[in-house]
Amino acid sequence: MRPLPLPLTLTARLLPVVILAVTGWAWTSDPGASSAERTDASSGSGATPSASATAVAVQTYRTSPAPCDSMSDKTIKSLVPGAKTAGKELASTDKSVRRTCAWNALKGYDYRWLDVTFEIKDDDAAAQKAYKQRIAEKSGGGAVPGLGDTAYSVVNLTTEDKQETREGVVIVSASNALVVVTYNGSDFETKKAPSTDEINKGAIKAAKDAVAALEDGRQN
Repeated sequence: MRPLPLPLTLTARLLPVVILAVTGWAWTSDPGASSAERTDASSGSGATPSASATAVAVQTYRTSPAPCDSMSDKTIKSLVPGAKTAGKELASTDKSVRRTCAWNALKGYDYRWLDVTFEIKDDDAAAQKAYKQRIAEKSGGGAVPGLGDTAYSVVNLTTEDKQETREGVVIVSASNALVVVTYNGSDFETKKAPSTDEINKGAIKAAKDAVAALEDGRQN
């Protein structure tokens, strides 16, 4: 029976041979993603800032960091053996609002994919709302203590043509920013997937790097 078509993101992650064989591929961000406008606080002499202007002025994060600089070389080499540490930034409609970088490699028969996305919201409340919506869509996971303001991790197994792929997702809310890390792997020789523990710990490790980069503006 012919398998049903998969969404673009899942297809890219589950068909690594195609990804590795084709160069120059482009990624289009979620057309439904928010691209809210930002308004600078009034600079008029003697003027009292409005409530909205004050809210913008105290935003913890005004723009998204460079996502491909958010992972240390050590983390990339550990989680995605054989991948170029520079990564590949994926296309975005508004880089000040949402940016994503991905790393992937096939070493022997083992394939790994890692991506990190930073989303900048108008305020903390908007980030928390988006966070709650994301975790509601990915049930079965649990909290990750000590990461951002609040964080959630979930791991799922999928099978396509008898090939297993295990994918971990970590979602972090940090002030007015949302950080989402996806990490998955497959073994094309055994057709088995890495263990849940390996994928979960790898995704959390990458999320810690990403949140640290968000907080201190680290450039590797």
